[in-house]
Amino acid sequence: MGRMDSIHATFARPSVATQGDSQLIDQLSRNSSPYHDPLLRVRWEQLNQNSFWLPEPAISLYGCPEYDKLSLEQRKTLSQFEFLNFIEAGIWLESLFMERIARSLGKQARNLAEVTYHLHEMREEAGHSLMFVELLRRSGPLLPNTRFHRFDISNVLARIAPFESVIFWTAVLIGEEVPDRMNRFVRKHQDAVNPAIFDIVSVHIIDEARHIAHAKDSIAQALSNASPLKRRLLSAIINRMIREFVRAFYLPGAHIYEMAGLAPGTAWAQRARNNLHRSSFIHQCTEPTLRTLRGHGLQLDWK
Repeated sequence: MGRMDSIHATFARPSVATQGDSQLIDQLSRNSSPYHDPLLRVRWEQLNQNSFWLPEPAISLYGCPEYDKLSLEQRKTLSQFEFLNFIEAGIWLESLFMERIARSLGKQARNLAEVTYHLHEMREEAGHSLMFVELLRRSGPLLPNTRFHRFDISNVLARIAPFESVIFWTAVLIGEEVPDRMNRFVRKHQDAVNPAIFDIVSVHIIDEARHIAHAKDSIAQALSNASPLKRRLLSAIINRMIREFVRAFYLPGAHIYEMAGLAPGTAWAQRARNNLHRSSFIHQCTEPTLRTLRGHGLQLDWK
């Protein structure tokens, strides 16, 4: 048995959809129409560098004694670079998801309901990416000069795992719901952030709610008859994936601090990793996803 055949045999989900499956797909497609262009829903004219792009409690260093010593301008600048780092991770995820959807449509004979909703997802993800790229374009001198490279096993598995597999849809769920919790936190603190940033996260939340529901349903179908051994194997792999996503979205690399004017960046990155407030914040953002997956018999922890 070849490598791809082995992966498919271990992780593939049943190919026959249940009636509930079809009903959900149809409902999600109806909710995705009509389409609203994200680029037209953001108050771009209000984007500026004189405001916070993340609420202060969502900044990685918040809660550290050293953070209290930073000036207001330094805190704002750090919030902007951390949000851009967050957005760059989002662009990577959106591009990967669109790639996988396109590949599945070209290679597999699928029922029209599934084809329709996957095309809705692709259109929405493309809109999100355009919105993210527009933010980067308008960021001017803040635009990071490094490319986003923070994934290892997650990148490989998300690209080669069968489209119908629990591994692929778990990667989708983690990649959408874990950052969605950050978006919801930002949206909850509307008065603390720039209006354009509020619009960006609001648009993203609305569409991602449907994508998250679809991913959860796909995972439930894939794990419906999984053996205890398979669940243990999946737990080990998914734990690794969760930790990579947490590091990418919630623990910026040293270069982010350097670009924000905090040197040496490695020391500031280490402070963030040791920050008890940050650990608590990460727990709040990851726990809903972990709780869902634990409900399927998986043993998971982001630490």
